[in-house]
Amino acid sequence: MSSEPKIRVLIVDDDPDQLALTERSLSSFNFEVRTHRSSLGVSNLVRTTAPDIVLLDVNIPALSGDKVLALARQQAPEHTRFVLYSASDEAKLRSLALAAGADSYLSKSTQGADLARKLEKLHKRPRGAAAPAK
Repeated sequence: MSSEPKIRVLIVDDDPDQLALTERSLSSFNFEVRTHRSSLGVSNLVRTTAPDIVLLDVNIPALSGDKVLALARQQAPEHTRFVLYSASDEAKLRSLALAAGADSYLSKSTQGADLARKLEKLHKRPRGAAAPAK
């Protein structure tokens, strides 16, 4: 059993099934997971809960993930990483992540151990330009 503190992840997605799947998946790999189903209130949540990683759905009603990222980044602690998360084409996702200043991007098809491993690596990496979470 590792004595390292759990990585705190905030998942923002308007799809309740996707949210539940990702939450269960990450929780089973010892992440501390919070979920939020709207783009509204994300900045405040990031400020008050100080997550290590924010997994942000790109296609969310009201305010798209890249716009939420810009607002939430201003409220986020220095260590918080933002990951754009989408089912859309990877090339489009990569260019959106770069334009939005995300720390990384991931396809929604990434789940389970693969997702946990990629987020752990991102958590350890110094903050910098958007790169795929490998």
